Amino acid sequence: MTRDLIKYSRVLEIVGDTLKVHVPENAGKNTVVRFGDLAVVESVDGATSLAQVININRDVVSLQVFSGTKGISTGATATFLGHPMQTPYSGNILGRVFDGAGTPIDGGPDVSSEPRYNIGGPSVNPSERTVPRKMIRTDVPMIDIFNCLVESQKIPIFSVSGEPFNPFLARIGIQADADIVVFGGMGLIFDDYYIFRQSFEDAGVFSRTIMFVNQASDPLVERLLVPDMALAVAEKFAVEEGKRVLVLLTDMTAYADAMKEVGISQERVPSNRGYMGDLYSQLARRYEKACDYAKGGSVTILSVTTMPGNDVTHPVPDNTGYITEGQFYLHSGVIDPFGSLSRLKQNVIGKVTREDHSQIMNTMIRFYSEARDAAQKQAMAFELSDYDMQVLKFGELFRKRFMDINVSIPLEEALDLCWTTLAECFEPEQLLMKQNLVDTYFPKGSDGAVAAE
Repeated sequence: MTRDLIKYSRVLEIVGDTLKVHVPENAGKNTVVRFGDLAVVESVDGATSLAQVININRDVVSLQVFSGTKGISTGATATFLGHPMQTPYSGNILGRVFDGAGTPIDGGPDVSSEPRYNIGGPSVNPSERTVPRKMIRTDVPMIDIFNCLVESQKIPIFSVSGEPFNPFLARIGIQADADIVVFGGMGLIFDDYYIFRQSFEDAGVFSRTIMFVNQASDPLVERLLVPDMALAVAEKFAVEEGKRVLVLLTDMTAYADAMKEVGISQERVPSNRGYMGDLYSQLARRYEKACDYAKGGSVTILSVTTMPGNDVTHPVPDNTGYITEGQFYLHSGVIDPFGSLSRLKQNVIGKVTREDHSQIMNTMIRFYSEARDAAQKQAMAFELSDYDMQVLKFGELFRKRFMDINVSIPLEEALDLCWTTLAECFEPEQLLMKQNLVDTYFPKGSDGAVAAE
């Protein structure tokens, strides 16, 4: 039903990108102002900009102006639209790139006639969820073998500035066996945005990809909308079309920093290192959108969380760790097998993967741990035994064949390579594995060459 919209012209205060408008409490039935709703701010010269309601205090409404308040005076007017930000959704948005306001930025056809849906809705009722039991193959051995990515999982990549986490995330999006990939970029420099788009196009997967991108030069408030827009689209494809959707988000620390800036402009009291007290709940609200629908598809969230100063106790990674089901630690160009964890991997290892998966995973990590101990002994000039030389050789092969994030191998081939690597370094009786598995998978005719050579 169409209703008349009222312009409010009493602007009380302008601070940064925040504008405060007086809305009388007895304004009447035609005025509906709710938290998160959109408004159109019109300056005295007729220029307009979208804004979002970020605070309501009786008859004072705070608006975060998308394009900033430059050129806006207290003579401006505000018109409330009565609905929150909306995102287009249909099959026609596949292969498209949008900004944080849902506007196409790829030069393609207009999508204004496509159906639009509100973002930021509630999480799924637990009764509509099913236990995650399906694996998402990524062809990255350190994920597929040691910390499987499971459908409906929410898991971050913890890293630091300077690491190649964005190219790595793009490669997972290309190689993952998902029906649709929804990408959300927050505060990206143009080079990073170009890396993602060019990677998807070169790999021929752009037709099943949807991108929501907020660049560093774009309005700050749009950075806060990108995760909600990406997740709203992912939910629609999963629920209505039964698609297996993988959502890639980078960087959630930039998202939290944007929340902090908005909170400061609202004169809110910070809690920890300048971040607002609702940081945990705001992050959880987004991550809890991950779901394996009992009557539909699934939404899986893989994000990047950078740790300033490599500090895992920083509020953003610290709160994230309590919400998500594990993490991948990316540093020095490799995924650390000891810092990484997938709490859902036991749901798929040995159940939807090969019978030797669990044993080979544990054995490889055990020998790599011993290889690190032997490397410490070698660095301190202790005398090394023949067994130390064996595990040192194994550690070198393990780093080269599995830990390098540029390695791409299907799971079954990676498991076979694990057996080959073990056979090059150890005798069968040294493996301490189930004999039936050794008899089945240990390469025949191997002598277990010792690294002392």
